Amino acid sequence: MSYQTIQARFQEPVCFLRFNRPTINDLFIEECHHVLAMCRESTTVVVLEGLPEVFCLGADFHGLHAKMTGGQQNEYNPEPLYDLWLKLATGPYITVSHVRGKANAGGVGFVAASDIVLADQTAQFSLSELLFGLFPACVLPFLIRRMGFQKANYMSLMTHPISVQQAHSWGLVDACDSQSDSLLRKHLLRLRRISKMGITRYKSYLSQLNDSILKSKSLAVASNREVFSDPRNLERIFLFVEKGEFSWKD
Repeated sequence: MSYQTIQARFQEPVCFLRFNRPTINDLFIEECHHVLAMCRESTTVVVLEGLPEVFCLGADFHGLHAKMTGGQQNEYNPEPLYDLWLKLATGPYITVSHVRGKANAGGVGFVAASDIVLADQTAQFSLSELLFGLFPACVLPFLIRRMGFQKANYMSLMTHPISVQQAHSWGLVDACDSQSDSLLRKHLLRLRRISKMGITRYKSYLSQLNDSILKSKSLAVASNREVFSDPRNLERIFLFVEKGEFSWKD
């Protein structure tokens, strides 16, 4: 299949899904959903990768700004993105995030929703939302499940990036190495051996054992929609897009 925002490469039983843009927009979400639907039948491992210097930076502020200045109403709907992360977390395949460079905001959502997270020494992770009056409503259920409430709370409040070493010690990253491609190959050698049925049953069991991300969906989506519809927050976003400035001063 040919996509505009992603690239999907199948080497059964592995699917390599690469993000070809740094930010998340509606088409990006739609195309990722399409690939994961194809993975349900026989794929056992889905590997997420970004561009060499950026894994994923989160919401497309420039796209949001263009819509608003073009006279379109702000009808931001976070539910498809939350559902995409649910598929990564609960679908009948092992999801592996291979992180190089920056993962911010929604990019951390992809990381937190993955079963396994591998990274190189350039990887860094941040939640910048509160700088704009937003907060990572949809990311937090997945992040809390992965590394605990207080670590997720600290990342949200501080807003600054954490290193790959810090992310590893907190449990956001499972393994890191300067040669992350080699690290990925070693993991895939093991993961390829697991049967589709075994993975399907295991992921189903995990989803029932820890169903917090399912229970949190309605609250997360409603909260995310609220902060993205606040005119004051949109002003902060537009100031950043147009002038590269934050609304606060040191």
